[in-house]
Amino acid sequence: MTFAANVLNVVGVLFLSHAVYSAYEHSLLASRSTSSPVPTLPLDITLETLFSVLLLCIGVVLSSPALKPIQWNVWAGRLEKSKEARLVTEVGVGGGNPYAALEERPGFWDVRGAQKAFGGWLRESGEKAN
Repeated sequence: MTFAANVLNVVGVLFLSHAVYSAYEHSLLASRSTSSPVPTLPLDITLETLFSVLLLCIGVVLSSPALKPIQWNVWAGRLEKSKEARLVTEVGVGGGNPYAALEERPGFWDVRGAQKAFGGWLRESGEKAN
């Protein structure tokens, strides 16, 4: 399927580049003519542009990787069955749960507790200075 997707992408890019060049040439011819300029593109250039965008969209969709399940239990079940996913290959890669860093993060900083500790430190340092 990837070969067909790559072919569609290449053909789509070729058609799109030809349509862009044709539109550019049409605008040059319209600006150089002595008659009034034509404000719209011819139908064949418009259809070629739409066809090339359609080919590119189909090619990109076909070449995209398979979607992963969004249900946690399905994803975790597949992960537990895979031995490669449980191996830690380098820092931050592998080892099971990719959200472990978020789940094991420290809690919020206690501002009021820090203020009390700082106030106590000031009182202690003030008593030592006197």
